[in-house]
Amino acid sequence: MCGRFDQNDISRGTLAAFGWADAAWHCAAEPTRNAAPGSRRAVLHRHAGAPRLDELYWGYRPDWAAGRVPLAYQARLEKAHGGYWRRLLEHGRALVPVNGWYEWTGAKGARQPWHIHRRDGQPFLLLALASFEAVQHHPAEAGFVLLTAEAGGGLVDLHDRRPLVLAAEDAAAWLDPDLSGRQAARLAAALALGAEHFAWHPVSADLQHVVAPPPVQLGLPL
Repeated sequence: MCGRFDQNDISRGTLAAFGWADAAWHCAAEPTRNAAPGSRRAVLHRHAGAPRLDELYWGYRPDWAAGRVPLAYQARLEKAHGGYWRRLLEHGRALVPVNGWYEWTGAKGARQPWHIHRRDGQPFLLLALASFEAVQHHPAEAGFVLLTAEAGGGLVDLHDRRPLVLAAEDAAAWLDPDLSGRQAARLAAALALGAEHFAWHPVSADLQHVVAPPPVQLGLPL
């Protein structure tokens, strides 16, 4: 799920709307509607207690796991307490500002991509786990993954998993260094925005152009 996302607006104005106007800027990533795993994307986090926007590789695998564990692009919230993710849950919580994400439906060879976005059209924040270690051999050593949970409402018609999204005020709490990993996971599970906050429409295969008038709802109760 969420194999691509739309990050077409990473301006200071967008960060200000999230309450991050004073974030230190260490990011040269270009806006794109089609952010793919393995690319370098804008990620919000706290560094030495201060908000900061960095450019990180989408994908994670520590150096010791090379050849043993595949690269990860997402992590399940329900498994984030495990040994592999525990350190990042404690010390690597991050946010990815986006305008939407994509899922695909249909038979192989005729897959239809869908752009999922907030009903109000506003950008939002995906929960992420990130490593900020020095890179030894592969950029994924200092990369990020998106946190996912089971989909609900009409989103299950697109995929059985969804990325986790918090309102801006709750997202700030997610980054609170005084919050333990377990507390942060409980916060994410309890306050993640549900399917009722989102709408979706089909787009062309290049993930650029709407091919039917939005919004299209798949089984979403109004």
